[in-house]
Amino acid sequence: MMDISFQLYSARNFTPWEDVVRKLADLGYTQVEGFGGVYEDPAGFRANLDAVGLSMASGHFSIDMLENDLPTALSIAKTLGMKRIYCPYLMPDQRPTDSAGWADFAQRLAVVGENVRAAGYPFGWHNHDFEFEVLEDGGIPMQIILDNAPDIGWEADIAWIVRGGADPMDWIARHGDRITAAHVKDIAPDGDNLDQDGWADVGHGTLPWAELMAALRKAGCDLFVVEHDNPSDVDRFARQSIASIRSF
Repeated sequence: MMDISFQLYSARNFTPWEDVVRKLADLGYTQVEGFGGVYEDPAGFRANLDAVGLSMASGHFSIDMLENDLPTALSIAKTLGMKRIYCPYLMPDQRPTDSAGWADFAQRLAVVGENVRAAGYPFGWHNHDFEFEVLEDGGIPMQIILDNAPDIGWEADIAWIVRGGADPMDWIARHGDRITAAHVKDIAPDGDNLDQDGWADVGHGTLPWAELMAALRKAGCDLFVVEHDNPSDVDRFARQSIASIRSF
């Protein structure tokens, strides 16, 4: 049975973390993915994971920390036992508005990637929807990142690709060799789950996850991270999602 990871951001409103990780382990998750909200006490959080038999296979770190305080990020990653590091987001006021600007940003990611890899960790970018919105000059930010930072990986958030107006199967087919991890999340039918920002438990939404999972595995992706940006009930989400994934 495949290892399944869980992005802890999904449970940020349902702490204490000791209870969260115990429930995840009881449901059959073997890994988690970290984010800034669990990095305050890395040693203490690692103890909580060890106590229930979970590992932190990957973690998200801001571009600011990766560029300006990499030693701290690496210390956190080492303490928590991470194997991969991803940069997850760019604030709206920091996003370039043209292709040249995105090419410059990709070069920044390339430099971060060199430094992270030198410390022994694979590195990649994690997308949202804005990377797939066509710029006024016709460029597509995600394509520009992949083209101008050829040595970094990609943690493909499939549902955000869809929300960005793109076809995930097309992107997997063309760039599957860059995908080192995938976020497994689902989108509710139009008008449903408005209290959850329109997201759904995996397998209970509109995305063809059996087909997507097969394509990702064929492309060589070996890290699958369950996520829901705003679940109304994290226990239900975690339980239903892992049950669905096991059926794919």
